[in-house]
Amino acid sequence: MSEDSKADRSARRLSRRNFAAGVLAGTAAGAGASLLGPGTAHAQSPSAAARNATRAARSSASSSASCTQIPNRYDEPFEVCDDELFIFMANYKPFEVEGFFDTVIGRKLAAAFPDVTFKVAAWDKPIRYEDLTAAGVVPDIVIEDPRRRIDRDLEPLGWLRNLTGELAENGIDVGSLNQAAVELVKSRSDGGLYGIPLFVDDFVMLYNKKIFDRFHVAYPSHGITYDQAFRKAQRLTREENLVAYKGYLQHPDNYLDFNQLGLYPFLPTGSESPAPEDVRVNITSEGWQQLGANLERFLFIPRNIFTSVDDFFQTGHVAMAVDTLWKLNAYLLNEIYIDPEDREQYRQLAENVDIGITSVPVLGGGDDWTYQPNCLAAFLPPQSAKRQQALDVVKWLVSEEAQVELSRYGIKPALRSDAVVESFGSALPGFEGVDTSGVFWGENAVVHGYEQTEYWDLPLYAVFRLHVLQDGLKASSALTVTETVDIPNYIRNQVELGFDW
Repeated sequence: MSEDSKADRSARRLSRRNFAAGVLAGTAAGAGASLLGPGTAHAQSPSAAARNATRAARSSASSSASCTQIPNRYDEPFEVCDDELFIFMANYKPFEVEGFFDTVIGRKLAAAFPDVTFKVAAWDKPIRYEDLTAAGVVPDIVIEDPRRRIDRDLEPLGWLRNLTGELAENGIDVGSLNQAAVELVKSRSDGGLYGIPLFVDDFVMLYNKKIFDRFHVAYPSHGITYDQAFRKAQRLTREENLVAYKGYLQHPDNYLDFNQLGLYPFLPTGSESPAPEDVRVNITSEGWQQLGANLERFLFIPRNIFTSVDDFFQTGHVAMAVDTLWKLNAYLLNEIYIDPEDREQYRQLAENVDIGITSVPVLGGGDDWTYQPNCLAAFLPPQSAKRQQALDVVKWLVSEEAQVELSRYGIKPALRSDAVVESFGSALPGFEGVDTSGVFWGENAVVHGYEQTEYWDLPLYAVFRLHVLQDGLKASSALTVTETVDIPNYIRNQVELGFDW
């Protein structure tokens, strides 16, 4: 079939659960548990029958272990035993794909610690945070999104401790890791360092070579500026043979949240924990105005209507879109990233795209700042009885051996080295013949000005999606309304509900 005959009007959309759950960074994803026993280099996938069989085998081998059952909304048997090192993961969509963790790092982890039995589970199949707390179970390691979830989930649970001294004492050198990711964790850590960055689900710009070739426009290159991308978008937004092509899509929420100027919306208050009424916000300064005006022009290219960056793949009629690496892996048909029930549909949709990858456009002026890091970090709850063992595991996870393994499976590690870069995607067939150098081009923007502030998960979506695209305000006006009306109302409402984020 031709590209035109497979327009989105005739394509069956993927389910929201299986495709769009990760549209916004920080959307929770879940899967069941894996058990990596002592000396085990392979972990079975987490069906209830497999877990029951594993428990029976373990029971005969270690009858002295005490296990806690964890009731859950799925009524699926789940337990954690005191002879297991329990790792709980959330907010990285591929974790929900059966066997993903075991493939990308679990088997190597088991081989590196042959005397340790690992229990690994991801939110929410079958358990969630509330299930763990109700059962009185605290993970030994939590792998989470530090940007939003330190304040929303981990801090209220009391599962955080300042690791600064322990990391140094155990020879864990955070100076060797992505410093923008380290700084982002610090910005949420009340003056300390609550977590250790493990990897970055970075944003890149995807482009469909078929559309560029059709309209005889040169492909974008690494370091492309927004001005250059805008000119290409104008040329590529058009209608032909009753098909509408969009030149450029970029999610406005992520654009502001991960902004390339490293701007932090909060003003210092003299405290790491100010009272809600003392929180002060500034999103109308010159830098924020620059960000607003820069993206606004793309949204008002005639017919370049913002819908969802998912349309890049689902319709095949979007020339350029900014999205995350896990989406790239799925679009390239790397099956470990795709739910088995969706693989055939992914193969059909992939016929309409010939994917190129380059850096997120830069603001110009000679800088090479991409987005702030969309990272996952490891946290070590103070309640763990296996604190040293957990530290040893985290030390290995940020070692070059482990980080190269992550890179082989299309994950951008927190550690940058020649071996890490050279290994990227080498274990996955989808990357054959694909230039991935854009994944490592430039530097993640570093957040600054966060000292003496408290993070709140502000409704920055109101700027573009509400006030610009819906109300029709200029971006400058939308920033003002959000700062003076939406954010104060949000904070008051959160306080009334008993939340402080």
